[in-house]
Amino acid sequence: MPKDAAIEEFAGLVRALKARDGRSYEALGRRLSVSASTLHRYCSGATVPEEFAVVDRLAVLCGADEKERRALEAAWTEADRARRRAASPAPTPVPAVSAAPESNPDPSAPEPGPGPGPVPDPTAPDPTAPDPSAADLSAPEAPRARPRRDARAPLLLAAAVALLVLALAAALLGHPTRTASAPAPASTAPGRTAAPLPFTWSIGSQLWEGGCGHTYLVDRAPRAVAPPPVAADSGAWARTHGAVHGGEALVRITVQGRSPSDAVVLHALHVRVVDRAAPLPWNAYRMDNGCGGAVTPRHFAVDLSRPRPLARPVDGLDASGAEVRKIPAVSFPYKVTSSDPEELLVSARTAGCDCHWYLELEWSAGGRTGTVRITDGGKPFRTSGTRGRPAYVHDSAEGRWITDSESGQTG
Repeated sequence: MPKDAAIEEFAGLVRALKARDGRSYEALGRRLSVSASTLHRYCSGATVPEEFAVVDRLAVLCGADEKERRALEAAWTEADRARRRAASPAPTPVPAVSAAPESNPDPSAPEPGPGPGPVPDPTAPDPTAPDPSAADLSAPEAPRARPRRDARAPLLLAAAVALLVLALAAALLGHPTRTASAPAPASTAPGRTAAPLPFTWSIGSQLWEGGCGHTYLVDRAPRAVAPPPVAADSGAWARTHGAVHGGEALVRITVQGRSPSDAVVLHALHVRVVDRAAPLPWNAYRMDNGCGGAVTPRHFAVDLSRPRPLARPVDGLDASGAEVRKIPAVSFPYKVTSSDPEELLVSARTAGCDCHWYLELEWSAGGRTGTVRITDGGKPFRTSGTRGRPAYVHDSAEGRWITDSESGQTG
């Protein structure tokens, strides 16, 4: 990504937050559910987060006040615009179309004929009939022909009747007559406006494992597929190629209360599969040649191939130190406030279906209860198995997609 002043300014603010806190990239990454390398790319300006939620979470962890968080959001907005401008493809020029020649360039093709002439008036006199003034006056008078009926008369009569009917209908509608069997409609009381949720939520649906590992299914040949993007631009890449998550979809849900004191209790996370079909017969494109991180974030594991999939909490692991440390999984019920938000990471896997699914989050606060449907911009999430599909990785040296056998990898 080319350096940009807005991106540099945003990265400087993130570095200042990290320096103020004093914790390592690994320690902060554990709290943010991102790898240490991803957080380092934010601080260096190599990557701009696709969503502001993870940066806001960092600001809260580092003790930023409301003014600093607003300034950070403004800087992220400008940096995100710069990132999108850099990732947007150049418009394809449209070839000019030359004007058609006036003459017929193909001598074998027929010349265009004249257009249709005016429609003759059936009541006009026949121009081929003899002129009565030129007739022989001495000839006996021929019997007079009976007058010809006007062919347009029935049409004119029908039009007049239609106009009369329309006029009568308009008069009746303008002055309706009410009877006992047709009373006047009663007024309807305005509907009540639903109370706003006591919390906000946002999602990230184009996440990669460790910030670098992911597989997409694309219905295109390798020569028609662009090179892998950076993780922050994965959404635009996927939309351009009509890509579907292959084998696994990672969804991050950020939940934050509206009040610093009134907690919102999260009770459960449910999985709803709305459609199952055979896995897509498309090519699989891997976004990396193998990557990993020292931190495996805690998450909810979902097996979409099961008849009734559940969101099963799984512990995370931190291998950045001398010993491997367990990161306890999120246990429901769980409380969030405006100053203590939470990120729920869902790993939905499948090997045997093309699944459309969404999530439901149960909550309660201040005597109210409810369920929020978590979708991908109003549409279900989609994940398809990749078993048996041709798999490709990108060779940056040759600038093309190659098969696993060419790269020396196994499936």
